[in-house]
Amino acid sequence: MTYILAIDQGTTSSRAIIFDAKMQVQAVAQEEFPQYFPQSGWVEHDPSDIWSSVASTCRGVIEKAGIDAGDVAAIGITNQRETTLVWDRNTGEPVHNAIVWQDRRTAPFCAELRKEGFEPTITQKTGLLADPYFSGTKVDHILSTVEGAKTRAEAGDLLFGTVDCYLIWKLTGGKVHATDATNAARTMLYDIRKGQWSTTICERFGIPMSMLPEVKDCAAVFGVTRTDLFGREIPILGVAGDQQAATIGQACFEPGMLKSTYGTGCFALLNTGEKLVESKNRLLGTIAYQFDGKPTYALEGSIFIAGAVVQWLRDGLKIIREAAETQPLAEKADQGQELYMVPAFTGLGAPYWDAEARGAIYGLTRNSGPAEFARAALESVGFQTRDLLEAMKSDWQTTDTDGVLRVDGGMSASDWSMQFLSDIIGAPVDRPKVLETTALGAAWLAGMKAGIYPNQADFAAEWALDRRFEPQMDSAVRDRRYAGWQNAVKRTLTT
Repeated sequence: MTYILAIDQGTTSSRAIIFDAKMQVQAVAQEEFPQYFPQSGWVEHDPSDIWSSVASTCRGVIEKAGIDAGDVAAIGITNQRETTLVWDRNTGEPVHNAIVWQDRRTAPFCAELRKEGFEPTITQKTGLLADPYFSGTKVDHILSTVEGAKTRAEAGDLLFGTVDCYLIWKLTGGKVHATDATNAARTMLYDIRKGQWSTTICERFGIPMSMLPEVKDCAAVFGVTRTDLFGREIPILGVAGDQQAATIGQACFEPGMLKSTYGTGCFALLNTGEKLVESKNRLLGTIAYQFDGKPTYALEGSIFIAGAVVQWLRDGLKIIREAAETQPLAEKADQGQELYMVPAFTGLGAPYWDAEARGAIYGLTRNSGPAEFARAALESVGFQTRDLLEAMKSDWQTTDTDGVLRVDGGMSASDWSMQFLSDIIGAPVDRPKVLETTALGAAWLAGMKAGIYPNQADFAAEWALDRRFEPQMDSAVRDRRYAGWQNAVKRTLTT
């Protein structure tokens, strides 16, 4: 048994990846699934779509790799975080669609929490802010709006879980209701200082403690799969939320190390070690990973729209047919035009946290066209990343960093985008040889726990660079362009 199966359950698709004993990718299977938008700003998934896509890609990737389930030593899971599911403990049936992390329907409740002065309690215990992004207010919404749900929850008949937790429940046939510390840390219900669910916050939200899963280390025994799924039991030995899994996959194990992942959104994490930094710039304090009951903390900045802005060019404006066309189109843009696209399609994340802001484009001229839109879209990701890094520098006032940004995710494959990123942040950007860092992080957790993969130090030593991007932009141009971006954001904010 020398293979590891990594489940990477994302916002728009589910993927399954087989890694061999040398942590090399042997096969990948992927399935997209529908997104549901019941109202403006609302985003849902059908739990059956999540589960069926995971089950079929897992079976498919084992077949594609030409191996037998008996060759798989363990499963590692990484997942879209904050997405919220509530299901019946006895039947396993969800009581509502999964409410996705992008969903903004609980903004009024979050405003109510801020108005009553409860946000400082949330931040002190969880490191988070009172924002619709997180799971806690989504659970409150389900219990408050689904007929009979509150009564059933109080009777102990309903369970809450993030996507990892739901998958563990389904994979084990309802035998295990558990999550890991990184996913628990994103619920707005978990005290990351004490390492336990907060009764204070749960009581305020009206969430019975009986709904909550057991919280484990990232590398731990999460049960075994039902035999009917793969023909034999396979242990689940590693779990981490997608951004924490990418941090692990990038081997950012030392305080001061920094990574940024470019998927649907963009998420930058700065390892702060044993210290939970209290941000003065509305960044999040969170758990980077937890081993042997000991958490390592991080500062995190979340951008809601990164790769999704390219999807909008394709599906909304229809100026490209596929994402790969964006870079050559951007290269044709008129250099004399400086458009700024603020992609606040579902509000603005860190460091602004304006749930009501909506997208805008500034600097349009009569000559502005698809090429200029494409360039502005790609540049918006670089500008937003600089926003996060400026805030992190202010909060993490230490020389304990080399200033290098490690990148991964789909958009990191674009040389043009990564060069602009390096230019606008004025620092080196390192792209690793293995871009599947999120899945690799989950696989390493499971493989390390199974005794197949190297320990933390040896794993970090194996991290390999594909290309380093160095800043080439003149500092005066950099400052002027960034000032233009800040002006555009200021005009977009509603608060």
